Parts: sequence; structure tokens; C-alpha cells
Amino acid sequence: MARGLRPLAGALLLLEVAAALSFVHHRYEEMVQALFRVQSECPYVTRVYSIGRSVEGRHLYVLEFSDYPGIHEPLEPEFKYVGNMHGNEVLGRELLLQLSEFLCEEYRRGSERVTRLLHDTRIHIMPSMNPDGYEVAAKQGPDSIGYLTGRNNANGVDLNRNFPDLNTFMYYSGEISGPNHHIPLPDNWKSQVEPETLAVIQWIGSYNFVLSANLHGGAVVANYPYDKSQDQRFRSHRRTVNTPTPDDKLFQKLAKTYSYAHGWMHRGWNCGDYFADGITNGASWYSLSKGMQDFNYLYTNCFEITLELSCNKFPPEKDLERQWMANREALVAFIEEQREGLNPASTVSLQIHQGIKGMVSDENNNGIAGAVISVQGISHDVTSGDMGDYFRLLLPGTYTVTASAEGYQPQTVTTTVGPAEPSLVSQAGLVLQISPHSGPLVPTSLCPFPVVTAFVCLVPLLPHSHLFDPFLVGRGVLLWMFFFLDLLEPLVAAGLIKQDSANKMQLRRSVGPNHSVD
Repeated sequence: MARGLRPLAGALLLLEVAAALSFVHHRYEEMVQALFRVQSECPYVTRVYSIGRSVEGRHLYVLEFSDYPGIHEPLEPEFKYVGNMHGNEVLGRELLLQLSEFLCEEYRRGSERVTRLLHDTRIHIMPSMNPDGYEVAAKQGPDSIGYLTGRNNANGVDLNRNFPDLNTFMYYSGEISGPNHHIPLPDNWKSQVEPETLAVIQWIGSYNFVLSANLHGGAVVANYPYDKSQDQRFRSHRRTVNTPTPDDKLFQKLAKTYSYAHGWMHRGWNCGDYFADGITNGASWYSLSKGMQDFNYLYTNCFEITLELSCNKFPPEKDLERQWMANREALVAFIEEQREGLNPASTVSLQIHQGIKGMVSDENNNGIAGAVISVQGISHDVTSGDMGDYFRLLLPGTYTVTASAEGYQPQTVTTTVGPAEPSLVSQAGLVLQISPHSGPLVPTSLCPFPVVTAFVCLVPLLPHSHLFDPFLVGRGVLLWMFFFLDLLEPLVAAGLIKQDSANKMQLRRSVGPNHSVD
């Protein structure tokens, strides 16, 4: 956590404050200048870095705010905003530039609120994920007739339909007790995504992001996962059906936090549409495959929502200041810890520190990376980061939490999440210590399917080297399943296990008519 940071005051406030960022549309070079200007004005709490380049070679820049830029501090959550994924949806890009300047200026002025925010949270702001598409749209200008001009990247690809489709695998695996988090990527996925998408996937795989929002335009609503309908009939006929995640109530809370802090989103009636409370489940609106917010939820620890912020995808410059005033509070409130009165009917506890966090360590207090954190009753797990720290967003309530890691005995604790402050497990004397397992480890994460009777009990009898055959690492779960079936054949032949025809039929039904287990 932060150590020794104090609001800047005194002599620093005597420095000449740079001219405020103008409410105009910023082309790529101007956007880059704005980011580096903020970094120069607040050098001790900011860092500009690039996660890669676009098709046409433009940097995908990120501006980081932290009391220790460039360093992950244990128990300090990582947050991100991503704008301009669709090149012609430009309001989010301008809002994130304004937010960057606002945070810097407020910090320089000694704002207790912003200083605390930088104490407790590491914030990453990417104004433009699609700078090439923006340049195409900008040449046409605001209020243009070409509604889709500049939407895609320079290769003509919609980046929000370009992430690996983990939903289909998750929907299928859920029917046969497969993994519910950190779903492995399919083979050759890198050849199937655009440079911008690849850069973002590698970025979110390198930082243990906890919460995120993706800024779009063309509507005014806070959209939460799942975006893709589980029912193929609804996807193919463009019908809609609510498709909730295991964290549906939490996602609704996250979305409402933004909508009620926004100037008018919460009213519901916007752009000719009505959304109660200004929020919607993505698939309930329309089904979207290979989107970024679902990918975040299924591949990482990050909970992401999509913010549609304006009816006009490319609003005129005269509207930018009004839009900034409508979104400023919401952009800050979505990150920070607590604020009352956003919804007149309740106290809204805010986002990234709402839930539990702590350390997963061994008996020598060494952090354990990649430990699985399971919450009883919620079929979506998260994992600990490189230092062993974990973050699990939760609504207020009492929860049974289990930490498990390969080679260690799982440990379970019960903890209560209050209405405002996070439940910091380590401070409560509930550090999750994992003791070494006394016997051979059963890697149940690799074999979650009910293949044959007593299957799990037989896994430790198999040659250990086979369990980690490099040819199979990263392969689909179906391939793992058939690989284990092949390994079991000698045991069946030796009479150590009797093949159960009922289980075989169950397996056939599980894998579907296009796969044979004979």
C-alpha cells in the first residue's frame, strides 16, 4: 500500500498551472501531447507507457496514476478505463483525456479525495484502443452521414468482435462441470486477432486488473455481461434474452453506480430507448460474440462493464463540455471506495475496494501466485497475483471463501463484507495459509469431467509425466478428456477398473453427437 504520500501543497501550488485542456477533438498527435503533458505536470504520480502498436504503427498509449508509478503494491487493486475501441465513437476518448487532466490538477491542488484515490488504487487510462479508425472518422468529422466510417481498425475489423470466443466454451463446459474462470485460449488464437486486440490481451494478462470500463457511443446506458446469449436460437434470429453471469447482482450494482452518478443515464429514456435505471444486461439488449467485456470476465480476474455515453457517436465540439460535466463524477465515483447519495433510495458502496482482499501464502509467509479463490455459492473464481495477493469484488454479506493451490491443502475461512469498507482478510487475522499436501496431488482442475467411476482416485496412479505432456498444455478440455481416457485403457485392461457403460453414455451425451467415445 501507499507509504508516506501527502497531498501536494505550498510551493507546488505556486507553480503556474498549465492551460486547461480545450474541449475540442484531439487527433492522434494532439492526444499523445496531452498525455505526456499530464505526465510532465504530475511526474511523481504518473507514467505513460505503450502496450503495442496499431495496424498503421500508432502507439496504444496508457497513462498510469499511482503513488508508485510502474510498481504493483501488494493489496492495491489495479483499475483500467479503455476508450475509442470503435474509432468513430469518440466521446470516451475525450472524456478520458479530460479525466487525466482533472486527476492531475486535483492532486496538485491537494485534493484529499484524489490523493486518497492514488493512495489506494493504481489507475490505468487508455484513451484510444483504435487510433487508426479514429483518424478515418476524424477526417469526416462530427455529425457525419457515414455512421460506420472509422468504426473498424485499418484492416476493416471490428475490435469488439475480435477477442477469442470463450463464451461458447464456458457455456458448454458449464453443462459438464468444466472450468468457470481463466478459460484457456484456443490454439492459434494469436493468428486470429488484430494487433490492437493482441496488445490488449497481453496487457490484461500482465496486470492483475480488478475492475474496468470500456467507453463507447451510440446509446446512453451501462451494459454488463454477458454480452453473448447462451441460446443459439436467440443469436441466430437476433432475438434477445437475459444471460446473467454468476455475479449478476454485483454487475448490476456496478452499472448502477455509474448510471446514478451520471447526469441523466439513470433516468432510462435516452436516444429513443428505455433502460430501467439506465443499465442493461448485454445479451438482453442484443447478443454480441467475441466482445471485450465478456473476455475480461472469462479470461482474467477483471470485472468489466461497457459504458455507452452519447447518442451521437461523434458529437460536435460544442457538446463536449456538457458531456464532461455529466460524466466527471461518474468516472471518478466508479473507481473510488465510498460515496453516499448517488441513488436517493440507498447508500451506494463503490467499486474496486468493495469485497474481500488478502494474501495467499505458505507456512513461511511466501506469497503463492495463481491460487484459486472460490466463494461458496458463486460459480466464478479468481486467482491470486504474482505476489500472492487477491481481490474478490462482492456485495455486502457473509461469505465462505476457500483458497486452493496445486501442491497445497486448501484452506477455508468465513468473512463478512460490510456495506462500505472492504473486508481486508489479513487485517482480520484470516490470512489464508496453505500447508503442503501430505500425499500425491490430484490435479482436479485438469480433469473436471465425470468420465469413469473412481476416475479422480485413479489419477495419482498415472505416470506423473503424462499429466503435463507439453503437447497438451493449453489445449482444449475435450482433448484433455480423451487423453485421460487413453491413459486409462491399460488400467481397464489390467482389471484395475471396470469400464462403466452408464458413464460412457453420459460422456457421449456430454460431448455431443459429433464426438465418439467408442
